[in-house]
Order: sequence, then C-alpha cells, then structure tokens
Amino acid sequence: MEQYTLIGHPLGHSMSPFIHERLFAMAGREASYTLTDIAPEHLEGKEPFLRSLQGFNITIPHKMAIIPMVDELDESAKRYNSVNCVANQNGKLVGYNTDCDGFTMSVKDYPMDGKVLLIGCGGVGRMIATEALRHGADLTIGIIPQDKELVEEFIREAKQTMPDAKVQYAVTADIHDKFDVIINASPVGMFPKVDACPVSDKLIDGADYFFDVIYNPTKTLFLRKALEKGKVAKGGAAMLVLQAVRAHEIWNDDSYSDAQIESIICDMEELIDEQNAKK
Repeated sequence: MEQYTLIGHPLGHSMSPFIHERLFAMAGREASYTLTDIAPEHLEGKEPFLRSLQGFNITIPHKMAIIPMVDELDESAKRYNSVNCVANQNGKLVGYNTDCDGFTMSVKDYPMDGKVLLIGCGGVGRMIATEALRHGADLTIGIIPQDKELVEEFIREAKQTMPDAKVQYAVTADIHDKFDVIINASPVGMFPKVDACPVSDKLIDGADYFFDVIYNPTKTLFLRKALEKGKVAKGGAAMLVLQAVRAHEIWNDDSYSDAQIESIICDMEELIDEQNAKK
C-alpha cells in the first residue's frame, strides 16, 4: 500500500487525512495518509523516513526548512521559496507549491485582472498578492500599521520580477475605494473569534466577489455579509481541497470531476460545522 503523510509541528487537528483519503478512494487507489508531527530540530533526521514515502505534504513550520532535503524544485516552489508538496519520482524528491494552485483554482471565475483588495500580508497573503499581480490585478493591500515594513519589502520584491505591477498598500481602516474583488488573507474572523470582520460594510457593498482563506468557520462573518447582499463569495475549504487535488495530480496523475471535488468541499464544511456545534 502506498504511504503518504503530512508533516508539521504542532499538527493538532487537521482536515488533510479526511480530504486525501477521499481523493484516494475516488481514484480507486489503496493508500494511507497519516499525520506526522516533527519538531523542527528533528526534521533532518526524518529524511530516510520521508524518502520511503510515495509523497508527502508540508505545513508550518517546515515549508522552507524542507527545501535542502529535496533533490529538485518545481517552478512553483522556486517562485515562493516554499514547499508544501513533495513527490517521490523514482527515488528523487521533487518539491512543489500547490497552495498557489488551490487559490487560483478557487477564484478561476473571479475578475482577478480588475481592482483587488487583499487584507493581510503574511505568508498566504504574499502568495495571493503575487498570484493576483501575475493575473494583472490593480492590487491594494490592506494592512495594520505594524505590518508596514513587511508589505513594503514585498512590494519591492514584486517590482523586481514584475516591474509593471500595479500595487499599493494602505491601513485597512483608511480604505474607502470600490473594488471588484475583496480577499481576506488575515486571521480576522477565524474560529473561535467568529464575530470579527476584516473590512467595513461599505467596502463589502462596493465589491462583487469575495474570498476568505479561513475555512473554520466555513462561512465567516465577512462571507455571510457578502452572501446576504447577493454577492459571489467562497471560503477557504475550496482552496484547501483544491491544493490537495493538485497534489494527487502530481503524485499519481489522477484527475477528478468538478462534482467530485465539490462533494468533498461540501462534506468537509459539514464536518467542520458539526464539530463546532459540539464545542
């Protein structure tokens, strides 16, 4: 039986086994997917174990630390200097970044070449900002004041590779423009602090498309406000499932229908809602 795992520390509860086991079953594969909690100081010693697997995923804090252990980097991993998926290709470990695929596939029907407001500039925010600029967005990054240096560094780096990139930043509370798309890449609204919203009602009124990287709760206050106004809005469950789908395409060249993918997203959201109801 093929063996796969997710490495990280601390792992706690993860939806990854649920998602990957469903994907393996849909593809008719006998494979196991486990969680492997590895403290940073023990990562290097786990290389023989990792090389014995057919593939594995990586989460915090190992997405950069794993790079010296792989034999080759895909262009996606080079772009972000971050690896979240490794394939064992005839004994050679190849590192990929499928987080970006999960995001771009989630918003494939969004006007990402329009005016985009992105809230947050952490790891996932920087990835989303880069993908938005690669799609031709006129991008505004909403920040809290203490993130000023972080976002200025990102903009400098982005301009080096994309000199024509349209990108600016402002403190979120000071933003009053209208946007085509608003994306939340901050933790505002995450369980258990579900009564928080990253942007004002006025900003929500002025946009048509919304995406939140948060998947717990499945519908944040940010998304609920948008949906109540008849807007197009998606949560982070889609991104999580779609980056896993991309991993299976890489590992085994498996493919899935939109209906299959949507069924996993719906079942995952239902499971999260049930778990939250018990807390």
